[in-house]
Amino acid sequence: MTRASSGATARQPSQNVIRSCPLTFPASNPGAQRWYAAGVDIKDSLAATIPGQQERLKKIKAAHGDKSLGEVTVNMAMGGMRGITGMLWETSLLDAEEGIRFRGFTIPELQKKLPAAISGGQPLPEGLLWLLLTGNLPTKAQVDGLSKELRSRAHLPAHVIDVLNALPAETHPMTQLSIAIMALQTESKFAKAYQEGVHKSKYWEPVFEDTLDCIAKLPAVAAAIYRRTFKDGKLIAADPNLDWAGNFAHMMGYDDEGTQELMRLYMTIHSDHEGGNVSAHTTHLVGSALSDPYTSLAAGMNGLAGPLHGLANQEVLKWLNDVEKEI
Repeated sequence: MTRASSGATARQPSQNVIRSCPLTFPASNPGAQRWYAAGVDIKDSLAATIPGQQERLKKIKAAHGDKSLGEVTVNMAMGGMRGITGMLWETSLLDAEEGIRFRGFTIPELQKKLPAAISGGQPLPEGLLWLLLTGNLPTKAQVDGLSKELRSRAHLPAHVIDVLNALPAETHPMTQLSIAIMALQTESKFAKAYQEGVHKSKYWEPVFEDTLDCIAKLPAVAAAIYRRTFKDGKLIAADPNLDWAGNFAHMMGYDDEGTQELMRLYMTIHSDHEGGNVSAHTTHLVGSALSDPYTSLAAGMNGLAGPLHGLANQEVLKWLNDVEKEI
């Protein structure tokens, strides 16, 4: 089944993707199967799924396009669309009792099935990125290839650091993050392609390139913000032998294996959180205006900065620190 902003369950895998060997689908969907993809390049693997997904969505619209998704009350409208089903979201499903599933898999299942940096270690976020984008579990070779791809895109333009350094040292990290992402927008391949008249059937390609570029650069951006806000401001160069999350920990200044493993797990389980939350919804809403991925993500991060959304994490940490002081 498909997933909107409320209700339903995680969808079953597409029938039109590159496959090799079967893998039992999670128990919540008995009888179905999940497959490892065969291609090594993530863009090629994603491209292979697109025709099948387009056809599937056309069939859903043809069969159910005039069906009602439920009643909308005045309270729901005045409450900021609270509880209104308003989008299709298939990459994750959050259940109050069971927890979150990514493409049908629970976190413990992903810890067993996704490739890791060390034997028996935590899953690499690159593996979950592959799963979210293609709907297929990646092999170790695919994850290693994606790690290498992200490393090749990770360099920050000098002006991004200049922009951060121009800000007061006490600027909130989320403000710095939003500004840095907007500074990266000068690199947008989609914005350039759109200006050059790219056909709408090809929009996804420069959007994909921007998205992968942005993901690749965010650890260096976040580490720079961390170093200038909480440390001495001296930046640490990336390690060409480390994966995406391991490098983030390294650039923050933490090279022990335990911290790098923690970062891999943390980034994996925070990679998606349904689509109805403020930041995800805002990113998609802004993107629907054909704003490029940098502009769209920056808008989402401004939503995440709110105290009723992502900033709640900061409030929890503050509370824990206060408790520690009291004890």
